[in-house]
Amino acid sequence: MSDTAPRRPLRNAVTAIQAAGAVILALIGIYVAGFGSFNETLMRVGTYALAAALATITVAGLRFDADRRWRWMWIVDIALLVGLAISVYRYFQIGAALETGLYFFQPTDIWIGVMGLAVLLEATRRAFGLPLVIVCALTLAYALWGNSLPWIFRHGGYSLQQVTQVVWYSFDGVFGQPLAVVVTMILVYIVFGSILEGIGAGPVLLKFAFAATGRFRGGPAHAAIAASGVFGTMSGSVSGNVVGTGVMTIPMIIRRGFPARYAGGVEAAASAGGQFMPPIMGAVAFIMSDVTGIPYLTICIAALLPAIFYYASLFVAVHLEAVRRGIQPIPKKDLPVLTRHDWVMSLCFVIPLAVMVTILLSGRSAAMAGFWAVPIAVVLGFLLNPELRAKPQMLLEALRQGGQASAQILVAVASIGIVIGVMNMTGLGLRFAGVIRVLAGDSLFLALVMMMLGSLVLGMGMPTVPAYLIVILVMGPAIEHMGVPTLIAHLFVVYYGVLSAITPPVAIAAFAAAPIARANPIAIGVDACRVALIGFVIPFALVYNPSLSLVVDFTWTGFLWICLRLSLSIWMFSTGFTGVAATRLALWQRAARLALGFAVLVPDPWVELAATAAALALTALDFTRRETKVAA
Repeated sequence: MSDTAPRRPLRNAVTAIQAAGAVILALIGIYVAGFGSFNETLMRVGTYALAAALATITVAGLRFDADRRWRWMWIVDIALLVGLAISVYRYFQIGAALETGLYFFQPTDIWIGVMGLAVLLEATRRAFGLPLVIVCALTLAYALWGNSLPWIFRHGGYSLQQVTQVVWYSFDGVFGQPLAVVVTMILVYIVFGSILEGIGAGPVLLKFAFAATGRFRGGPAHAAIAASGVFGTMSGSVSGNVVGTGVMTIPMIIRRGFPARYAGGVEAAASAGGQFMPPIMGAVAFIMSDVTGIPYLTICIAALLPAIFYYASLFVAVHLEAVRRGIQPIPKKDLPVLTRHDWVMSLCFVIPLAVMVTILLSGRSAAMAGFWAVPIAVVLGFLLNPELRAKPQMLLEALRQGGQASAQILVAVASIGIVIGVMNMTGLGLRFAGVIRVLAGDSLFLALVMMMLGSLVLGMGMPTVPAYLIVILVMGPAIEHMGVPTLIAHLFVVYYGVLSAITPPVAIAAFAAAPIARANPIAIGVDACRVALIGFVIPFALVYNPSLSLVVDFTWTGFLWICLRLSLSIWMFSTGFTGVAATRLALWQRAARLALGFAVLVPDPWVELAATAAALALTALDFTRRETKVAA
């Protein structure tokens, strides 16, 4: 009592500061989306400073519940906040000096910049762990000492002053264009997702998903796929989506008779898919539009059909797994009943989404669409949800959660600014592209395989937006030099950057699902990859069959042909992995189906024709034979 009582006012003060900062950040995101910023430097640097302070204070607040011997770390927290304040204040001072004339950097300025970078890396570690920090630290080391490296990695060499000037004291590094895009376009969508959850639309959406899929054998697993697809597109984090929806869906999937590892794998795979599901695509669509100059709507159209095929494959895989295990549909009497209140509350997400689409189709910006969606959702929440009217603080909590999530993504993208600055200084991305061309020769397939492996490795352990930015910086030039259209190249990179979240050994989404499912995270990652296998194939199909994008080299013949082959591939993969079609399959039959799943997509006319004919025959046989009980 004597130990905690004196600290209670301090704890309350820290909690209040954290909550107020998060709400302010959320409101900044909404304001900038609608009205823009009167000062570009203040928008970028000031918003980052608030986000980094929030990341620091959040961890500091947790120390009240930690063991007493760790409380000395508050000294570190205070030092970080002081270092952040000094480095940001100096940035503004130097910026003001440069606006009026020349400025010659002093040694003190350089060390203050180094201090600012150190604070950023520590804030990143607190928000996301070590993977992203290690990448940024290695990048800085490469900028300073890369002149001593051999082969393509060697560059002319840069001093600490040069690196600091580019990475910290300019708009080419930490405070570069990606950070501006996050502030002006992405924050409002993160807040929008939090508000939908806070006003009560989230649970209703999940209930609709259960009601719509309850008659399928997979039941809750199918509901998890549907709900995660909707929530995931508005979330910038696969693992965040896993935790948000998985806490409800994973236990229900297990209770239906699926193994715990499989339940976690389904949730992880479904949550990953939300990151390439239009219209928001986990905020990647906005960054991609800014990087490529391709209109946002064009990107959404191009990503739509591949995402639909991805989720269709998840539905088929879960259905066949349920058949294999003898899991029956949920009895009709146990299905959730949609009440009048549920239908009314559904307007809270239907109307804002309809408004967003209407604004986008009218040619207005994505930021403006998000700006109008937020107040409409809030007004509908107060009108339709009695609980929100009785407890308006629910809205403040939603803003707090949105601000907290916004702070994390801002810190991550600021860290990626380090990589962007160094890549631009050294030209490593272009040299890496040249090496891939040399190693792959004239083989586009080999180049794509190298790109896939590189994307999976570089994206491991990172949120979607940073993963995309890092991978496209390093790998993008290589695939574009092979003649792949820019939009297709970027979608190729996005897929593998996202799927790295379910790929062992890092598999950050699997680790997020593990404590909920109470299963081994590596096993969850393996099952997630098995369920989502078609996701690893779709990018190749997109490169070789651009008609799938609907906007690049589209022909009806090519479009219908690739849709047929992808559908057959999904069925072959799903039946091959589960060992179930109309009857149980022998081992050789499963192997043959898996081989056919790949063969129908091989870009060779004779191979794809023969494989498609064989797959069509097997599929027709499966659907014409009378279904028998195949459960053990």
